[in-house]
Amino acid sequence: MKEKEIEIIVPSEQKEPERIDSFLSRYPEFVSRTQLKRLIEQGRVLVEGKAVKPSKKVRAGEKIKIIIPPPKPALPEPEPIPLKILYEDEHIIVVDKPAGLITHPLPGKLSGTLVNALLWHCSDLSGVGGVLKPGIVHRLDKLTSGVMVCAKNDRAHIGLAQQFKEHSITRAYQALVWGRIDKEQGKIETLIARNPRHRLKMTAKAEKGKLAITEWKVLEKFNHFTLLECRLFTGRTHQIRVHFTEMGHPLVGDPLYGRGRALSEKLAPELRSRLRAIKRQALHAYKLGFKHPISGKWLEFTSPLPEDFSSLLAVVRKYDR
Repeated sequence: MKEKEIEIIVPSEQKEPERIDSFLSRYPEFVSRTQLKRLIEQGRVLVEGKAVKPSKKVRAGEKIKIIIPPPKPALPEPEPIPLKILYEDEHIIVVDKPAGLITHPLPGKLSGTLVNALLWHCSDLSGVGGVLKPGIVHRLDKLTSGVMVCAKNDRAHIGLAQQFKEHSITRAYQALVWGRIDKEQGKIETLIARNPRHRLKMTAKAEKGKLAITEWKVLEKFNHFTLLECRLFTGRTHQIRVHFTEMGHPLVGDPLYGRGRALSEKLAPELRSRLRAIKRQALHAYKLGFKHPISGKWLEFTSPLPEDFSSLLAVVRKYDR
């Protein structure tokens, strides 16, 4: 579809100059207030052939042109985003998702996601997840890396979803948290719900919510940090991040739950520098095991720590023993 152009001439009855945003707001049949603001910012509103700012005052007889771009597709489009594929057959595909890649499109964010990459790579994906989530059986947070399985057809999707529902899938993460944990292992069982005071956060202190179970064990202890293995028996939003934050051990680098964590002068300068450099929570889904939804064969996949996580851990081992 092509761009649409609308021309409006300021009527001669307009006695006083008027801001263009105010003037055009009287023409809702052409453009909404929200769309008008965006079009002005994009330089798509012209007065006598020149792009203007919202404060531009128009006068009687001036010609205004509004250039409206073609509507964006309502469905995610295939995009040539590189994928690290661990396994693939006609039913499923297992990938190693990098940190920073959103799992699936959201309203207003239809590009640059794992789904866009899968649509480019695969001829088809299951439709059970809906138009914005084709093939997606489970998800990882944008800033969490690691192994994911996706379904290529509805039969595979339903079979995998049932295993997630029954908690028969093996899901193991490695996490670096603040503080030294003295216990060697433990189990956290809480309800998790949306935080009523911060809509982007979840909380385990709610009276009502969904059951969340995390088992953990210590892999390495340091002076100011602990490296953990976490196994999920449920898959709640931000589950590991919430459980350890409310236990007093937020994940290193977590931009949402770890804010306000000051870097002690007791830490070596190189370690402080590395901690400032990491731009996401130190959380990696390193193992995923499940029965193939069609053949029933047990499959298990692992992924090594990505470079940003492994290099941080190397500095912690060097300076924080």
